[in-house]
This record gives sequence, C-alpha cells and structure tokens, in this order.
Amino acid sequence: MEKRVGSVLIIVTEKENVPKLNSILSQHGDIIVGRMGLNLGLAAAHVISLVVHGTTDRIASLTGKIGKLKGFEVKSVLSKYVEEDGVENEVTEH
Repeated sequence: MEKRVGSVLIIVTEKENVPKLNSILSQHGDIIVGRMGLNLGLAAAHVISLVVHGTTDRIASLTGKIGKLKGFEVKSVLSKYVEEDGVENEVTEH
C-alpha cells in the first residue's frame, strides 16, 4: 500500500472537545510523526500542526474524524512523494 508524507493543520476554536481530539490523535498515533501546538496570540483560536506518514486512507480517517468535531477546522496537504511496499523512492530536487 502506498504511503505519503503530509501535514495536517488543526484550528481549535472550542476547547471543550479537546479530550475527544486527543483520543482521535492517539488512535492514529501510528501515522503521526510530529505534533506541535502553536500559540498565535489569538484569544479564540489555537493551532495544532501535525506531520503525518501513512496511507491516504489512514490520513483521511484522521482528518475526517477531526473535521466532525464541533469547534475544530482541519486541513491537510500531502506530498507527491510515495513509498510503496516498504521501498523508499529516491527524492529529487527540481
């Protein structure tokens, strides 16, 4: 199965569902490479940035579940880099 590298941006506007978010992130911990919370100085919004490495189905599962939570907005970007069956492709710069 093809794996991709990507980034997921989560905007938190209501903190009451953060425990549900943490549960979803734990369920998808196998594809989360890095997680960073950012304070942008906004009173009503907080940002969480994730770096992910997994199949498009698994990444879509993560973002879909987060997107259904009240008080969260989620956006993802996936790279063109594809890893197939455990074999890494050579990455070239353009």
